[in-house]
Amino acid sequence: MKVTVADCLELEAFKNAEIAAGKKYLTNDVKNISVLDVSSVTDIQFYKGNKTHMLMTGFLGARDNVEAQSKMVHDAAKRGCAALIVYYVGKAVKKLVPAVAEMAETERLPLIVMPWDAEPSQAITEIMDIVLYGDNFRNSLISNTVFHLLNFEKHGNFQSALREAAINNDFQMILMSEDFNPILTVETRYKATIEDAIKLGKERNVENNTKAYTMIDVNGVLTYWGPVSIQSDKYYMFIVDNEDSYTAGEITKLAEIIELAMGMWKYTPERDAKAEFIKALMRGNKSLAYTLKDEAKIEAEKIQCVFFSKGINAETESKVFTQFEDEENLNIMKITEGDETYGMILTRGEDDQEVSAKSSCVQLFNKLKINKSARIFHVTGLNGIEGAGDGYRLISESWAVVQNVFPYKRVFTKYELTLVSNCINIQIQGGFVKKNYTELLEPFKEAGESKGKQLLETLETFVLDAGMNSVKTSEIMGIHANTVQYRLKKINEMLGVEITGNRVIPGLTMALALKRLERAVN
Repeated sequence: MKVTVADCLELEAFKNAEIAAGKKYLTNDVKNISVLDVSSVTDIQFYKGNKTHMLMTGFLGARDNVEAQSKMVHDAAKRGCAALIVYYVGKAVKKLVPAVAEMAETERLPLIVMPWDAEPSQAITEIMDIVLYGDNFRNSLISNTVFHLLNFEKHGNFQSALREAAINNDFQMILMSEDFNPILTVETRYKATIEDAIKLGKERNVENNTKAYTMIDVNGVLTYWGPVSIQSDKYYMFIVDNEDSYTAGEITKLAEIIELAMGMWKYTPERDAKAEFIKALMRGNKSLAYTLKDEAKIEAEKIQCVFFSKGINAETESKVFTQFEDEENLNIMKITEGDETYGMILTRGEDDQEVSAKSSCVQLFNKLKINKSARIFHVTGLNGIEGAGDGYRLISESWAVVQNVFPYKRVFTKYELTLVSNCINIQIQGGFVKKNYTELLEPFKEAGESKGKQLLETLETFVLDAGMNSVKTSEIMGIHANTVQYRLKKINEMLGVEITGNRVIPGLTMALALKRLERAVN
């Protein structure tokens, strides 16, 4: 198979590469790739030259010498070179100056500048794959796999056909939902756990890979990850090369064959029981959740928290979750739609882990509030499926309006959510209960419109936003701390109570929350 420089530039390794010179000569044949490693310009004499070689260099022996870099380009072209690939620009060489590119253009040599963080080993692997094998593989992997996958007479379903193909060709395959929950596993070895593989896959952000399969070493086991589309739905698949027998190109072709076979068998993946379990609780269908818990392999008593987050970058959220699972020995189950995530946190250990788990969950959600648009709503400290269902109900009832009552918060616990939920119910019912609370704030009307509004705003900020901290109140309102103290004294006199008293603050908090909620609705 004939391979050109242009063909190589289509590979994943060159995804963000820049052609600095020689665009007219990308039809040069490529049969090999070498490293041009010199400590001085004169060392290039050891390179004998080959017009079908792609050369890689970092200009390490001439990193601060533009003239020497130009001479290296000139000598490489004269001795024979299909293209010159330059690495570490921005790290070793600060930038590729125009004079070097001009020399390459003069010598009709394609000059390719790689991103500063690119790895040379990836280019070597992918170029040699396409040069050596192209579409003709060195073993019977593909033909054997096709034979077993399409043996409709012997096998009753796709799963059976795939298992035999995997056994005969020494590979494994795990199909996962978009939320990384396994829904089809074909295991032929047990050197590493699926959980360990998924953890590393999340760390490597394989969900952002849309092209070639990503290779990840899981405790000495080579796995290759990539996306799969089944009946227009997105899934992830990773293939395990048991004996390191295949190239990345072969694994990619194998994945394509498996995906095609799914269509020919009209294979429909089993439902993602874990995702369905979460959705059942979100909808308040506790009976369905009880039905699904065994299929989803969930021990109800281990559920510690349910949560809903929005406005958080998916990649960032995934990194925080993965680190959290490692450090705290807790398990996160979730479903993500756009920038919204619904999930739950479960303990993995013994029952005495419960207290520390509550504290860990709070720390996790505080780590997630990394930008101004991030909002996290959680109910922590639950009692099995009943508590989880009630927690989701509390979140769904109040998350949309809780920000109106607490505009300065980004993480909302069951305490804020419960307060707002009660306010909503009081608002809806109206009547005597609502009247009791609204009358607590009547003295502010009697103080006059301007003064009453000023004092009410100060009280709202003090109670609802600043945690009854006068210094924080002054910071939020942008006024002097003495001014806050003066206004609080006036409020005490006006209401005839000490506003921070244990018997006063509950009713006052509810009245102020109702006031803000009513203001937002109107």
